[in-house]
Amino acid sequence: MKRKLGRAVRKIAASAGIVLSAALLMGANGNWNTAVERTGRGHVIGNPQARLKLTEFISYTCPHCAKFAVEGEAPLQLAYIGPGKVSLDVRHSLHDPVDLTAAMLANCGPAAKFPQNHAALMRAQPRWLPTLTNRSPAQVQRWSTGDNAARRRAIAADFGFYKLMEGRGYSRVDADRCLNDEAMAKRLSDNTVADIEQFGLRGTPSFAIDGVLLAGTHDWATLAPQLDARLKQGK
Repeated sequence: MKRKLGRAVRKIAASAGIVLSAALLMGANGNWNTAVERTGRGHVIGNPQARLKLTEFISYTCPHCAKFAVEGEAPLQLAYIGPGKVSLDVRHSLHDPVDLTAAMLANCGPAAKFPQNHAALMRAQPRWLPTLTNRSPAQVQRWSTGDNAARRRAIAADFGFYKLMEGRGYSRVDADRCLNDEAMAKRLSDNTVADIEQFGLRGTPSFAIDGVLLAGTHDWATLAPQLDARLKQGK
């Protein structure tokens, strides 16, 4: 039935000369996880008309953020975003130059690629984060010498980000094009400052529902009951 409905929507739109949006197609097919929109502050995944708007503030060098990705990502996608009940706005809260480098690679390419870029970086964190803890003086010099783009390229090389992005279909030239994008670097840094000022962020991961920061909520076990309670209230 869902497949037939999807075809029917396409047929009607085509006959009317309408270009279907990704969001409309996802609604017709019953899965909103592939509806992604890049905004001025992050990426919104899911139904733009969802009853709850969840905002997630993350850092790629934050181990608790990687833990949330492992524990909360699948149930959030399956039970909340996919059916269209909740939309997820993923925003970067940058802690250091390594974090910025990873965020720029996550944002590399069209918006539709962001969720999987993000997931790949988060799930690989246990492999690459020790490089930061065990950094050598030579590495520190590489990460702090030259212009900003050269520093980010050195970080990408030492942390294995080029290889990780190659697995996502990005060549070294593709990755460097994004790492050299100073406008993107400034935007991501400015967004971090803006979110801290607006929400009073004190750590990551942090979450807001409908624009209100959730106190003491930094993991899936604490977040899930709050989503359920608010969805139940709306019935």
